[in-house]
Amino acid sequence: MAVQGEEAKRYITAEELRKHNTASDLWICIQGKVYDVTTWVEDHPGGDLPLLSLAGQDATNAFVAYHPASAWAHLGRFFVGHLADYRVSAASSDYRRLVAEFSKSGLFDQKGLVAPLTICSILVLLVAAVSGVLLSEGALVHALCGGMMGFLWIQSGWIGHDSGHYRIVGHPRLNRLAQIVAGNCLSGVSIAWWKRNHNAHHIACNSLDFDPDLQHMPFFAVSSKLFASMKSYFYERKMNFDAVARFLVSYQHWTFYPVMCFARINLFAQSILLLLSAKKVPNRWQEILGVSVFWIWYPLLVSCLPNWGERVMFVVASFAVTGIQHVQFCLNHFSSSVYVGPPQGNDWFEKQTMGTLDISCSPWMDWFHGGLQFQVAHHLFPRLPRCHLRKVSPFVRELCKKHKLPYNIASFWEANAMTIRTLRAAALRARDFENPVPKNLVWEAVNTHG
Repeated sequence: MAVQGEEAKRYITAEELRKHNTASDLWICIQGKVYDVTTWVEDHPGGDLPLLSLAGQDATNAFVAYHPASAWAHLGRFFVGHLADYRVSAASSDYRRLVAEFSKSGLFDQKGLVAPLTICSILVLLVAAVSGVLLSEGALVHALCGGMMGFLWIQSGWIGHDSGHYRIVGHPRLNRLAQIVAGNCLSGVSIAWWKRNHNAHHIACNSLDFDPDLQHMPFFAVSSKLFASMKSYFYERKMNFDAVARFLVSYQHWTFYPVMCFARINLFAQSILLLLSAKKVPNRWQEILGVSVFWIWYPLLVSCLPNWGERVMFVVASFAVTGIQHVQFCLNHFSSSVYVGPPQGNDWFEKQTMGTLDISCSPWMDWFHGGLQFQVAHHLFPRLPRCHLRKVSPFVRELCKKHKLPYNIASFWEANAMTIRTLRAAALRARDFENPVPKNLVWEAVNTHG
């Protein structure tokens, strides 16, 4: 550390910055200036995990990606000094310039009609599903109503996702209402859990030990590196690769779609576990009330069906259809590049492009993918309303080309095939890993044909 210049500026080396990397002593660098945000960790609107993941390093790219220009005014009170050896890569410099250009053109503020149209579609699906259950006696109609409920959950998921990244309506209280109604009340998924999980995923995209969206042991492992039973820094526990995990992972390319049909159960469970935990949850009672509303109206609607067979059919149809969305979540990342360790601020832009996969589709299919088809652009500009993602994707592609970074894109069906190939490769490695599961005739048949 040294004092230089007429204004006696305080300069801090990168080595000293790296020492301040804990929750009780947390410094970050933004645009060459160092800030002590230790007292801000608990109150950070994006949660503590983004700050903890980038503690002790340059966080400029992540900061400009997730914060509007007005956020810069709040940094002064945390200022410590200047980073002595601050450097910016050419890719990061161009990325920040692109963010500034999009902001200047007003793209971040132009929401379009996506949210109102999606909300209308949710209302139509809700009325149709409830009416079909209450007014029809046909089993087929009831099954179709269960499917409509699944589509409702998918559209609610897009609203929850969008409202977690930016205000889909002008007033913050209305945005909060949209979150609670779409996520907690209609889908049974806590928006607080979703934001905590999703923010961690965005910051540490495709880190095996920091990104919760790749931590699905014992059911799935996208890389044999997970066989080392590494620690999950999101769940704060060890991801054990034991005999049960080995067996399940060995067949994961077969079980992927069946499990996705019921993946909604995991979201229900994770929401409840967070809301009942000792972790800090903003507006906890709002969250609990919203989830409670779901667990009142949905079971009540199911109970209106005439017999247990139709009730089970309705629930299974709801879960299976919304499983499409869970598959979509996986396609964007399962087959992409992965790494071990925390995200690094100096290559944050590069990691975002390498760990994501776009889905090519016609504009008329944008409603189906909910913006996830432009995953690279979404990860680089998470505050950008999804109505603009198709417009900015060519700029992202050119930026990747200029800096020789991957821009991965595949059709929906190709992305499915890539995901299954990734799961199958890890499955075959699991079968041969040191002490394989004892073989029998069934095992031999499966192992032979994959």
